[in-house]
Amino acid sequence: MVKVISFDMDGTLIQKDYVEHVWLEAIPEIYARKNGMDVKDAKEYVMNEYLKVGEAAIEWYDIKYWLKKFEIDCDWRELLESHAHMLKLYPEVNEVLENLSGKHELIITSNAAHEFIEVESKVLGLNKKFKHIFSAVTDFCNTKKSSDIYQKICDILGIENEDMVHVGDNYEFDYVAPSRAGIRAFYLDRDGEMERNDGSSGGSYSTDHIVRDLKEFEKRVV
Repeated sequence: MVKVISFDMDGTLIQKDYVEHVWLEAIPEIYARKNGMDVKDAKEYVMNEYLKVGEAAIEWYDIKYWLKKFEIDCDWRELLESHAHMLKLYPEVNEVLENLSGKHELIITSNAAHEFIEVESKVLGLNKKFKHIFSAVTDFCNTKKSSDIYQKICDILGIENEDMVHVGDNYEFDYVAPSRAGIRAFYLDRDGEMERNDGSSGGSYSTDHIVRDLKEFEKRVV
């Protein structure tokens, strides 16, 4: 019996416009102004610095690390809140959470650092919808690529691994890692990327663990 349903946050519950704007637009624009650079050149430089670190490293998600690295004298909270008007849930989220909350304990398991989670959850009211919100990088000093994150969360919640289901939009972090921990997991492929890639490679395509939106996930999990 499923006791706990775990959701990734950005790209699963929250549309990506906000986080992508902060990382790919706002920070490069501040860097460009500070250094008297063309914005296009600043974007290229900042992106290259991000890629040197890579999404498997916890620094990738740490806005305070990047502000310090780029020598940007800016309060992280002020920066995040100044763009918070861009925050939006995906259209089906509220209905799905309402339907599932009566029968299951809902949690968030995110790679986002607590700085982002704090602003996003406050603006969108996520604290009222979820019993727990876990940040892999802040709470466990690791990324969700490690299946240990999911094991630790089960231990904290006092449940068996098979009592939890997880869904998210990163194949490695949200499907492979929890599956290795013995947790039933679904890959949220909103754009059909997995199907396109599999079809172009001539491989055999299975939809057993893939959903296209959270309404489909709701039907599969109950």
